[in-house]
Amino acid sequence: MINFDEEIEKFQPSLEIEQAEDVINSNDLTDVADILKEILKGKKEK
Repeated sequence: MINFDEEIEKFQPSLEIEQAEDVINSNDLTDVADILKEILKGKKEK
């Protein structure tokens, strides 16, 4: 049988996933809410 405690001790997260997480979290991504805010802001100024 598989000893889950032993397997968890051996577990090491993939470096690729950690690197991807850092890149995603460090990027300032524009989402739909940001776009809508800009559209509404433009309409208020007119």
